[in-house]
Amino acid sequence: MENKPLNSTSGVNDKNNDEIFDFSKIVSIDAANRYQMVILGKNGSTLKIGMIDPENIEAQDALRFLLNRHSLNAEVYKISKPEFEKGIKKYEETKMIVGEALEDIAEEEKKEAEKKKIIEADKRVEDLVESAPVAKIVDVLVENAIEGEASDIHIEPEEKQIKVRFRVDGVLHSSLFLPKHVGPSIVSRVKILSNLKIDEKRKPQDGRFKVVYKGRNIDLRVSTLPVAEGEKVVMRVLDEKRSQIDLEGLGIWGKGRKILEEEIQEPFGLIIISGPTGSGKSTTLYTVLSMMDREEKNIITLEDPVEYRIAGINQSQIHPEINFTFASGLRSILRQDPDIIMVGEIRDEETAELTVHAALTGHLVLSTLHTNNAVGAIPRLVDMKVEPFLLSSSLRLIIGQRLVRRICEHCKEEMKPSERAEKMIRDVLARIPQEQKDAVEIDEKNLMTYRGKGCEYCSYTGMKGRIGVFEIVKITDTMKKIVEAGELKGNILWEEFYRQGSITMREDGVIKVLKGMTTMEEVERATADTAKEKTLEPEKEDEQIV
Repeated sequence: MENKPLNSTSGVNDKNNDEIFDFSKIVSIDAANRYQMVILGKNGSTLKIGMIDPENIEAQDALRFLLNRHSLNAEVYKISKPEFEKGIKKYEETKMIVGEALEDIAEEEKKEAEKKKIIEADKRVEDLVESAPVAKIVDVLVENAIEGEASDIHIEPEEKQIKVRFRVDGVLHSSLFLPKHVGPSIVSRVKILSNLKIDEKRKPQDGRFKVVYKGRNIDLRVSTLPVAEGEKVVMRVLDEKRSQIDLEGLGIWGKGRKILEEEIQEPFGLIIISGPTGSGKSTTLYTVLSMMDREEKNIITLEDPVEYRIAGINQSQIHPEINFTFASGLRSILRQDPDIIMVGEIRDEETAELTVHAALTGHLVLSTLHTNNAVGAIPRLVDMKVEPFLLSSSLRLIIGQRLVRRICEHCKEEMKPSERAEKMIRDVLARIPQEQKDAVEIDEKNLMTYRGKGCEYCSYTGMKGRIGVFEIVKITDTMKKIVEAGELKGNILWEEFYRQGSITMREDGVIKVLKGMTTMEEVERATADTAKEKTLEPEKEDEQIV
């Protein structure tokens, strides 16, 4: 299907009013059917419009009139008749469900006013929350987030409206705009589900609740935060189905995968996964834990919070407010006869010291650390007062990682890279050991890249889902001697990294570009802060990779 943007119409902004952002109020159902066009989505003040016949002059004039009336811009895509019918049905259903709920709320408020009941504000909110309309709105938000594979739901109060945004593949997208007056009711409904205090609006609160959707258990981790216009709510969607990933699905291939599978079979030692917040460290930890022998091994975790439940593993959540921290929890679980320990994060010197000692005393320990790259984890632990001789004896493996967006499999197309992009790719390939290239069957004679054209499945973004790019450092005898000697400055660690045939995150990303998993732009964006000697420099702003 052809789906590139065909034209654009100028407008002013998307601050409409304090009513729900309803697509049918811009393009009515009658107009949509008459001109065979439907709104596919909204990004700021720009609408994505799908039309069966974008060349229809009458339809173009009608669309231009409607956009000017609402001060909006548009990108027009050519779509098929089944996609048009599905689009009509989707926003009809959303309008009907949320619209009916809002009408019910308005009717209840009207009845209360007619009866002249004097009810305190907090009591009125509680009554509204228990009513079906508000519960229905929250249900619709959660269901839409699950269906759209969103990782987070943001409910944000603004001056005249409540904005709802979903984070999909790491990017936030506006979904709905609700009337300002229903915001407190929705927040309170979420608080009740999460067992939080409804009347506490001055300080942040955290909680969680569970829903069952199409036979799947979905956990929602809730965080509230007081802001200038009320309370903001963020719900993290934790879908057990999405946590069930193997190493291949994560993106750990070839030599790196073989090394990881070998190291997790060892009886003791420390395995570190490094990267910034949102780089997928927890998912990698859960995947590794799920590979281990849970029947004959006693596996205990310390997490903040427990995101996914894994059968056969003892998972414990820390509570700093009662002094149950990673450090104090680690002392306690060492008395629980563990074989394998997972510490959610090494945050301070005490936790670092205890983690290393646990790895030295007959336990396999897995943990995470915030560093820009895998090699950087070693000087970071030394900075946290871990003695180099203890670190060299305990450390087994370090994994550095980032997440990049996947190209949509439904609209992926092959393309020849530009001259500049091809040069960059060949420069990277020249540094990758031949055995790594052979393992993934890279054809260096005929380099091709890929992109997503944009389709209904990926909401016309060309991207769907994410995959990791990794660098894996095995602590060899040579690396142990370097660490024990404290020779951590300069490039000595990186020289050993390359000597053992390892590849950086950016080099791993280029392999995934050539295998059609992602784009060069995504790899550049995700690995810009990991560049070191022998890796590419970040791109200049005025240049683009095609």
